[in-house]
Amino acid sequence: WIKLYANGNEGKAKFEANSEERQCEAAAPFLNFALKSIAMAEKIVAAFHALGIPLENVDHVPAFTVEEQAAAVGHLPGVLTKNLVLKDKKEGIFLICAAAHQTVEVKSLAKKMQLVSNKVNLRFATEDVLHNVLQVKQGSVSPLAVLNDTENQVRLVLDAALLTADKINCHPLQNDKTVSITPADLLKFVRHYAHEPLIVDFSVSVAQATSPRAAAAPKAPAKEKNTIVKPDKLEKDTKSKEGMVWSKKENFPDWYTDVITKSQMIDYYDVSGCYVLRPWSYEIWERIQAYLDGKFKEIGVKNCYFPMFVTSEKLNREKDHLEGFAPEVAWVTKSGDTDLKEPIAIRPTSETIMYPAFKSWIRSHRDLPLRLNQWCNVVRWEFKNPTPFIRTREFLWQEGHTAHATRESAATEVMQILEFYAGAYEELLAVPMIKGKKSEVEKFAGADYTTTIEGFVPSTGRGIQAATSHHLGQNFGRMFGISAEDDEGKKIIPYQNSWGFTTRSIGVMVMLHGDDKGLVLPPRVAPIQVVVVPIPVKDKDETDALFAQGDVLHDILRKVGVRVEVDHRRIYTPGWKYNHWELKGVPLRFELGPKDVAKSQVRVVRRDNNDKVDIPFTDLAAKIPALLDQIQADMLARARTERDSRIKVVTEWKDFVKTIAEGNMVLTPFCNEKEWEEQVKARSRDESLALLGEDGEADNTATSVAAKSLCLPFEHNELPIEDGVKCFISGQPAKCWILWGRSY
Repeated sequence: WIKLYANGNEGKAKFEANSEERQCEAAAPFLNFALKSIAMAEKIVAAFHALGIPLENVDHVPAFTVEEQAAAVGHLPGVLTKNLVLKDKKEGIFLICAAAHQTVEVKSLAKKMQLVSNKVNLRFATEDVLHNVLQVKQGSVSPLAVLNDTENQVRLVLDAALLTADKINCHPLQNDKTVSITPADLLKFVRHYAHEPLIVDFSVSVAQATSPRAAAAPKAPAKEKNTIVKPDKLEKDTKSKEGMVWSKKENFPDWYTDVITKSQMIDYYDVSGCYVLRPWSYEIWERIQAYLDGKFKEIGVKNCYFPMFVTSEKLNREKDHLEGFAPEVAWVTKSGDTDLKEPIAIRPTSETIMYPAFKSWIRSHRDLPLRLNQWCNVVRWEFKNPTPFIRTREFLWQEGHTAHATRESAATEVMQILEFYAGAYEELLAVPMIKGKKSEVEKFAGADYTTTIEGFVPSTGRGIQAATSHHLGQNFGRMFGISAEDDEGKKIIPYQNSWGFTTRSIGVMVMLHGDDKGLVLPPRVAPIQVVVVPIPVKDKDETDALFAQGDVLHDILRKVGVRVEVDHRRIYTPGWKYNHWELKGVPLRFELGPKDVAKSQVRVVRRDNNDKVDIPFTDLAAKIPALLDQIQADMLARARTERDSRIKVVTEWKDFVKTIAEGNMVLTPFCNEKEWEEQVKARSRDESLALLGEDGEADNTATSVAAKSLCLPFEHNELPIEDGVKCFISGQPAKCWILWGRSY
């Protein structure tokens, strides 16, 4: 024990260089911790024995996170626990224990727990709280920790999903062990130690309907009926409907989880921040790929693929560039049980992976421009709260990397790519974009400048960076020794660009267009553009004829390029099918009944606005493609009108925070100095917290209340700013117009 813990802290050489007396002195704290851990394990064993709870215990390497525990004991039947210790000045301390696959939104916890206070600011508890109240180290917390809370300072909150699992697998307050316990035994344990748990349903992302017909007409129930669950009604209440539960306006985070899971876009995975893209979302990504790939090839870009691994030497070569990614880099350090001689990074981006090859391939000006693109995944091990599509640890993207003989050639391409990206959002996803340039503070690390397209989510009042195109200048060329000879034999360093577009785009589309019924998909990316729903009758022959007519309509539309499907399922009611396809966001629904067939027409219902129209069979081939185009245009126009109404001009600081807090983006005159930009962030954060009556934010929040610069919009900076216009915060002469907002 002494060597194990002392070596881990001091290092073997330094430890052994000391006298035996000094060694013992240095090792004492670690030995003390080891003995306490042993004593704690014995305490758990004794408690299980006294309560008649079977002890199922597995030893493993220390696991400080759910991901590490899953790697060690993920094979065990049952669910792992995600454990948070939170504190509020008025409400006290909470131990939140959820199933590992659940997303726990700290900001919405107070509402879910129905806390009485109007101003609850739940923050992550400090190590002192863990040590003094629960007597446990970070990384070893579990619901079993209540046995040390002898003064009942902690309120225990259990996820309803835990109590429907076969087994709950958690640390026995030591992170090198995992115990398996039944839900009934866990309740026996915590109640024995005078902690009656509050059961909260975090499982809105899990659709477990008892009957397909039960969700024929789902409604959004009042939130208080869906958050607190009584244990004796748990089995009944946790079987969530197949339809939407949450309101987009009243609870956006849970609505978003609801819509992307129940529409079958996303499934959760046992590694936090990583998600399964199901076919319904992946097909949308394929359509985005096809659009952009065609555009890239029009200007001579070639596809390729580079390895996902990079040595630390290469990654560290451009230090300014690395600083932007260093905290998020994931490293491979072992092969089996053997430590690698040098850690290998998993790409956060590929500049340092691809540019050594550029050095080999570029020799002459005739090798320029070199334009490469790869479709791949990247890993950025963020510590902020993950959000599917929007902020994930692994995501899909394309990244383009090009080299040019002149700055002008590179600059032209930067803008071409930005136009392609804006087109993907506006022409495919019906999401309006603001094109502009990033400030010096917000530009890509290592770039001369960054151009960007910025979106806006009205439901949250937040801007979102949609895609970027960077001009890297000659910075990376110098760093990696990339050079060529011009036509006069002189050495030149190429001018380089990099640009990328990610699956974040799908999340932006969902956030913007979705409603309380589910997805609303723009026709150009919808996997199915039209669904035909025959309405069966009692007579089987007549029903068969209806379905046959549905197939005829299918063939008519397919011939004119419409993606169409007939819902042949006969076990579900028409109402259930309507709700199902509305949830999945299909742009048009055909309702085909006997009276429709008799009149040789079909009832056509728009998903985006619920308008209904009867169209003769003979007109379908001409009218449906036109109607789909109209839906696409209407969705973009509505989104642009809403976005434009939320851009406010502010010329003085006194109006800034209030306008931002009302859910707007703010356009201001600005002196364009880094120091003042940082002042805007800091002061807007402090003043926003004061308005909310809060004194701080959680360190891992993904959505700060601070305002940040989104871009210098091209539209507002085509001409020099007028003389006499002052910066809204510094009072100095303004140099530009800049767009601010809270951001994802």
